Amino acid sequence: MTRPSTLPASFLERPFAVRGDQDFNALAMDLFHLHAERNPVYHAYLQALRRDPAAIRTVEDIPFLPIGLFRTHRVLLEGLEAQLRFASSGTTGTVTSTHHVPFPEVYERSFRTSFEAVYGPVEGYRVLALLPAYLERPDSSLVYMAERLIQASGDPESGTWLHDLDGLAELLQRPASGGRRTLLLGVTFALLDLAERHPRPLRDTLVMETGGMKGRRPEMVRAEVHTLLKEAFQVDAVHSEYGMTELLSQAWSTGAGVFQCPPWMRVLLREPNDPLARLGPGRTGGIDIIDLCNAASCPFISTQDLGRSLTDGRFEVLGRFDHSDLRGCNLMVA
Repeated sequence: MTRPSTLPASFLERPFAVRGDQDFNALAMDLFHLHAERNPVYHAYLQALRRDPAAIRTVEDIPFLPIGLFRTHRVLLEGLEAQLRFASSGTTGTVTSTHHVPFPEVYERSFRTSFEAVYGPVEGYRVLALLPAYLERPDSSLVYMAERLIQASGDPESGTWLHDLDGLAELLQRPASGGRRTLLLGVTFALLDLAERHPRPLRDTLVMETGGMKGRRPEMVRAEVHTLLKEAFQVDAVHSEYGMTELLSQAWSTGAGVFQCPPWMRVLLREPNDPLARLGPGRTGGIDIIDLCNAASCPFISTQDLGRSLTDGRFEVLGRFDHSDLRGCNLMVA
């Protein structure tokens, strides 16, 4: 496949070859200079900040694009056209974000590679995705990921579930075939509905929440949600996925709401009252994300999430800024 000259083919491969800070920083700087020149939205943003790209010498100095611009602008390198368009969830009448994705294969490689690095081959799972409110939309990046993990699992019982909690509960009581474990991936409010209606032990099952109440329930602290799910299903831990429409990469948590990024993704924290000031480990601030797989749209995203970074590079999501629209994944309010 011939790649447009605005995005060298190597930029789609290099994220998956990152092995440390040197690789990460080199690609991040290369992408910064590419987007500063060839991304109309990011170029205009740098001009509005009066930031000279030539004066940006380190990754820490790179300005991050406010995520809200995905609602109002087509964020994409010039010369590229989208094969897919992912849209964020939103209540009726709200303006949602749109992520224009020219190369879906990068997204597929990103989520599968990062998932398997933490959990092993997806073929070892029966994947059951409980995603009401997402399945009812044709443009959900979460549903796209879930459906491809289901397909890759090769298990005939893998599938998506909308409202049939009774049928899902019955299936969960049957052991998966071929020595597989079960991955129960669900939006938070639906997992809580299942826990209330069918509290029972889930053996050889990994319970993973993607966050979000979607207006169906009051927002809750993640620790409280996990306690309810652990007690109802008698599991030792509840896992979590952190992703969003505007990113092509996910971070994963194996418990306690502490997330680990894949090598090509990094979280930095900004001072809540000064978006250009950085915070160190242990401090609470706004989450900025470098996603090197976002090579076609924008790799440098300033989110509306609040978080805390740990000294080992992992991070926690603590909530959202006031007056942010509640949408997408991990809308837990601390």
